[in-house]
Formats: sequence, C-alpha cells, structure tokens
Amino acid sequence: MTDTITFSEKKQHASALRAAANLPAIQTWHGPLESIAFDEEGVRETLLCLDDPVYVVRLGDQIGVTRAGAVGAAAVDSGTNESAEILTVLSPLPLERLGDPGFSEWYGTRYAYYAGAMASAIASVPMLVALGKAGFLGSFGAAGLPPARLEASLQQLKAELPNGPYACNLIHAPYEEALERRAVELYLQHGVTAVETSAYLDLTPYVVHYRAAGLSLGPSGDIQIKNRVIAKLSRREVAAKFMSPAPANLLAKLVQEGKITQLQADLAQKVPVADDITVEGDSGGHTDNRPLVCLMPAMLALRDELQEKYEYERPVRVGAAGGISTPASALAAFAMGAAYIVTGTVNQACVESGACDHTRGLLSKASMADVMMAPSADMFEMGVKVQVLKTGTMFAMRASKLYELYSKYDSIEDIPAAEREKLEKQVFKRSLDDVWADTVKFFAERDPEQITRAENNPKRKMALVFRWYLGLSSRWSATGEKGRELDFQVWCGPSIGPFNDWTRGTYLAEPGNRRVADVAMQILTGSAYLARIQSLRNTGVQVSARISSYYPRQPLI
Repeated sequence: MTDTITFSEKKQHASALRAAANLPAIQTWHGPLESIAFDEEGVRETLLCLDDPVYVVRLGDQIGVTRAGAVGAAAVDSGTNESAEILTVLSPLPLERLGDPGFSEWYGTRYAYYAGAMASAIASVPMLVALGKAGFLGSFGAAGLPPARLEASLQQLKAELPNGPYACNLIHAPYEEALERRAVELYLQHGVTAVETSAYLDLTPYVVHYRAAGLSLGPSGDIQIKNRVIAKLSRREVAAKFMSPAPANLLAKLVQEGKITQLQADLAQKVPVADDITVEGDSGGHTDNRPLVCLMPAMLALRDELQEKYEYERPVRVGAAGGISTPASALAAFAMGAAYIVTGTVNQACVESGACDHTRGLLSKASMADVMMAPSADMFEMGVKVQVLKTGTMFAMRASKLYELYSKYDSIEDIPAAEREKLEKQVFKRSLDDVWADTVKFFAERDPEQITRAENNPKRKMALVFRWYLGLSSRWSATGEKGRELDFQVWCGPSIGPFNDWTRGTYLAEPGNRRVADVAMQILTGSAYLARIQSLRNTGVQVSARISSYYPRQPLI
C-alpha cells in the first residue's frame, strides 16, 4: 500500500529532518529488497520488533521498513549490492529501557512498572505471584486486614516468591493506630523489604520505625538500606516529608523505646524516608482527583530542590500513578519524566484480583464517567472520600447519606425514627443495635480501644456503626455476597473507561481473559510501540492511522 507510510518532502526542512536523525544529507541502505515491508501488517510487525533497529527506506515511490541490511559503505564492502534511500533509523527500544533502570535494580524487577496496592487483599497474593514471576513488582493490599490474615498472607508470599519481588502496603490509620503499628511489626518480623505507603497526611512513628530499622553501614562505610519505601501521594507538603530525612524527635523516641539503635537514628538523618515517590493523579480509592500532568512536573521540581539541599548519594526517584491504563497514558507518564509507572484499577479487573466475578463484570462494562466520590471507611470522621464505581451499585449514594446523618446528629438516638427505620431496612438490613453488637465483637479482636472510646462518646459510637456498612461493603465486593450486589463498594478510577475502550473487540474485552501480567506486558509493549511511532513523526515520517495505534491481539504471557 503506497499510503501506509509517507514522508514530508518540503525542501526547506528536508535536510533538517535528516540532521535530526544524525544522518548525512543523503544516505543509502544496502540489503535484500525482499526484506522491506510496505504493507500495513508487515510494517506493524517490523516496528514491534523492539529489540532490533529498524531502517525506514524509500524505494521508488514507496516507503517501507526493514530490520535487515545496513547503512553506508560497510554494507557495500560486504557485497550487498541492492540499495534504497534511507530516511531514518529507529534504535532498539526493549521494554527494559522504559523508565529508570535504577528502579528495577533496586527492587529486583525486570521492568519499571508495578501494580499498586488495593485494600482488603484486592491486590492479592496470587496477583503478586503472577506479577513477580513475570518480572514485575506488585504491592499486596494489606490495608483493612486483621493481623492474623496479614501474617498468613506474608507467609504465603515468602513461600511462593522466596526471592521476590514484592512489596506490601502500609496505610495511614489515624483512627486505628494499632493496625499500622502491628503491620510494621509483622513486616519487620517476616523480612518484608519493601513497603508502599498510602493515604499519609504526615509521617508517623511506625513508618519511620520501619525505615530506620533497616539501616546499617556496609564494609566500605556506605549506608545500606534494607527496608525500602515507596510513598504513594499527591500533595507537595506530604512529598517533602518523605523526600527529607526522618524527623529527629521521632528517631529519638524510637531509640528511647529500644526499637532502633543510635547508629540507625544517625544514619536515618542522612537518607530520605522514601526511596521512591509515586505521584498519584486521579485514581480509584483515596484520591485528590488531581491531574497527573500538573502533579508530575511539580513533584520532579521538588525532588530536584531537596536533592540539592541534602545531596543524597542516591536521589529519590519519582514515578507516576493514576489514570494509567493504556499504552498512550503509560507513554505520556514516561515522557513527563516518570522513573516508573503504576497501575491500579485495571488490575482489579483481572482474574487474579481479590474481587469477585460480579465486580469484575461491572468493571468490564464501565466507562470513564461511571465513577464518583464517596465517604471512606478508614477516615470517615474526617470527611475523607474515595473514588468508587457508581454504575451497578448504590454504595456511593448510601454512604453519602450516612455521612450526612453523621454530620447532622450527635448520636444514633438523635436520628429521627422514620430516618432510622429507613436505614435499618434499606442500608443495614438489620437493627442498628445488632450492628453495634457485631461492631463490638469485631473490634474486640482488631482494636479493643475503639470500643472503650466509643462507649463514652455517642458520636464516636455512631461513626463506628456507620463504618460497619462502609467496611463490609468492600468485603462484599470481594466475596460476591449474594443479595448485597447493590451495596458493593468497588474502588475505581476513570482509567477503567479508556482501558475498556482500548480492549474492545480484542480478547481482553472478556473479563476471564484479563490476566494481570499479560495486561502489564500489553501496556508496556504498546507504550514502546507508540514511542517508535512518535520517533517517526519527529523525523518527518508519517504512518497511517491504522498503524499508529496499538491494540492487544494475542496474549504476550
């Protein structure tokens, strides 16, 4: 097809285009003419050979691509007589070159890509195992799990991924500090060497304890960092805390309590709290709904500012999350300077996630507009919200009603009888007294202090009762609780829409075909392919609309 590839031939800039490609004014390609692909399928397949250089050549009035042959006199000397004019050369672009190779070296992965944590083990052990075996990092969704289940999951991870790579989530829990503290104790006990923090508003003694407890001096006097931290956040003031050394007062208290040594406290003053900052744009779960295109430049500038101040031996890397679900969005993040990329919502739609089949089916049909904000369970009293799926569930509306009542009344008893009856029949489907009895049993194992505080504070008691619904709704979504489908809380960002659009008409449109490592490979492969397309455009070579897009055609793993 003669219109598959075209070349800008304006005389005034043709030489400049060749100069941009580091080619002399006229260059010649030498090689077998039958190796040149001119048709749509041949051009696509050649460009997808990412490990090889690709020559873009003109033969007569046709422009094509080939991996064979060579450029210049060396090819002539080798005895290859067939030749064509060369327009540009695409360098190899293996997937390992996307992002910062330092990320892969630090966490023992093959690719600068990881699957972020989703609470309640939505980011499950099977998901992490599948990712780890394929060379990707995954972060276990530890948030919301009782200590016994978290410990069992850690033991399973150690058994199935003894050499990693994997990380575990450490979520800020201002109303349940015991959970955050216990998670850190378990991570240290079981040798978890990487955590992904989330929802932090400030540094806590627990995250500082984890970081400092892994510091030591190497044989040559260099600082060894065993416990590595990826901080997922979207606020500059929070990022500054994680990019800076740990506060002296927190370190001093940890030394006094015997949790770290004085040497570790001293070393913690020379390294940042986090090795990596994941800049989280508009996403599922806890989110500020901020656009990544604005956040990334600001965070990179902050990193450079603090690096100049502290002169770390190993500068903090900055990665991107939120809205990344297609090759185009992944490439955009890398182009903005992301050292690595992070996916979330799309992984929940995969078969290895902790979500049930019904939830995955809802996600497979969602569009970009099918999300909304709703009160969060863990920070309900603070008015913090999470982004959830609104289509196919009434959770967001019902949760918002609970927060409206909480804001308006001081106790359950103050709620008008008609309103209370409606809650018991439509939302809780049981009496609020029974819900309170269940809440007492729940916190007796999890954090008994919560009940002690609530018994003397009617407002606090009301919050715990309302959180019963908020907490169970996400569990129902995971287990597929029959009769509760309209109450499923499905954490979901708008990126699910573009993902469904991209996979429509392909094998990945079917929920049962969505496997997390394959999805990751498709996104990265498409990103590298689109990078090659952009390189062609930058040198004046234009390709047809059909070739300039990448769609998953068959499983890559």
